[in-house]
Amino acid sequence: MRYVLSIDQGTSSTRSIIFDEDGNVKGVFQKEHRQYYPHEAWVEHDPNEIKNSVLETVGKSIKSAAINWNDIKAIGITNQRETVVAWDKNTSIPLAKAIVWQCRRSVPIVDQLKADGYEELFHKKTGLVLDAYFSGTKMKWMLENNQKILDKSKTDQLAFGTIDSWIIQFLANEHNTDASNASRTLLYSLNKNSWSEELCEILKIPMSSLPDIKPNAGSESFGFYEVENNQIPIRGVLGDQQAALFGQTGFVEGNIKTTYGTGNFTLLNTGYTPKFSSNGLLTTVGWDMDGKLTYALEGSVFITGAAIQWLRDNLEIIDSFDEVDKIAGQTENSGGVFFVPAFVGLGAPYWDSSARGLIIGLTLGTTKSHLIRAAIDSIAFQTEDLLNTMKKDTNIDVTSMRVDGGITKSNLLMQRQADISQININRPKNIETTALGAGMMAGYKLIWDTFDDLAKLNQTEKEYNPKLVKSDIKNEIEKWKTAVSRSRNWI
Repeated sequence: MRYVLSIDQGTSSTRSIIFDEDGNVKGVFQKEHRQYYPHEAWVEHDPNEIKNSVLETVGKSIKSAAINWNDIKAIGITNQRETVVAWDKNTSIPLAKAIVWQCRRSVPIVDQLKADGYEELFHKKTGLVLDAYFSGTKMKWMLENNQKILDKSKTDQLAFGTIDSWIIQFLANEHNTDASNASRTLLYSLNKNSWSEELCEILKIPMSSLPDIKPNAGSESFGFYEVENNQIPIRGVLGDQQAALFGQTGFVEGNIKTTYGTGNFTLLNTGYTPKFSSNGLLTTVGWDMDGKLTYALEGSVFITGAAIQWLRDNLEIIDSFDEVDKIAGQTENSGGVFFVPAFVGLGAPYWDSSARGLIIGLTLGTTKSHLIRAAIDSIAFQTEDLLNTMKKDTNIDVTSMRVDGGITKSNLLMQRQADISQININRPKNIETTALGAGMMAGYKLIWDTFDDLAKLNQTEKEYNPKLVKSDIKNEIEKWKTAVSRSRNWI
């Protein structure tokens, strides 16, 4: 039996998963890592803690699978995308804490770029909107606010990278990335599949500090991990949402998936031609395979599953996610409560950094069941915002959507999504499709020869169909929009 190792480095934890050639999970180990909040709306990670979590979970996943390193044919990496690490090229020592994708510290930089008239240029070249979400403005902030990083840049000793690059660095001592991650930086030219000299100059990012961009799967690997006298190629490197689309077998134009995680991310495969949004969605690279770039249209919501985590950790009204359906099921609806979890602003389609979280509709009769219900509904409403916007941009009428991520275990959430969006929701057997997608990419042409072979690896487990008609949920959607409008322009 042949195996692939998939490293899934996420916002709150690292997981290493061993997949066999039938796509079955044979071994897994997961470890959470700390979140740092030094100022309001700032979020950081410790690169060394991430490094240690990767090395620990990799070793323990091999043990849990009861296999040897020489059984692993390739390594796939999937990662939180826009998070930035800076390190010394010579020593591989991090120069500061990583700035996480959720962090809003570079908002003033974004505001100045907009004031200088660069918004249209960045959108045309990168397919992205100018927002603090993306990596480039985080790099600029580091250079402007960390003397050590600035000094290293002046002597060509600075390396910048997203989390995939950081993992490749300490596993293989190579400074590489892929197009799916590069396309999230505000520094990458969609049409040229390369770093843009013009955009790097505007943001004052030295191009020598950026990694080389490699194809996702091909004869050229991202590097080799040497362990126990084995040299294992790193072949499948994908940003987490592109990996989830690939793991959902979304290979064909028109395929769509939503990943429900810390945030929600909806990706629509748009084929070999990038399609630009006029409604706040992002044009991104899906993957680079067989000499062709596949593109996607993406809607990004910052806080969804993190809202449930907030109820658990901050309000302490649940002990674990497993309680959500049970407690929320004690009431038929949210009791008129609407929860807009704009803790770090709003992502697509609003892109409002000044928005903040809001709970409205509270009465003396409101219970924790109503609050949990409202949190569940907020996830479905935000996803519906994305689907409605995609329809405007593409005229594609979505009738079914594949879903993944831990909180899709909630039958209540999945049914609410089907009802609110009036589409069929398909949950696959393996809801950890982010890791599976990276594993599938790593094993392409090594274990699985064709896309047809890959498509057999993740079949639908359960389908949710709308039980309400559109008129039943129209009023709820309007009230949701009103709640969103009241959360905006707070700061």
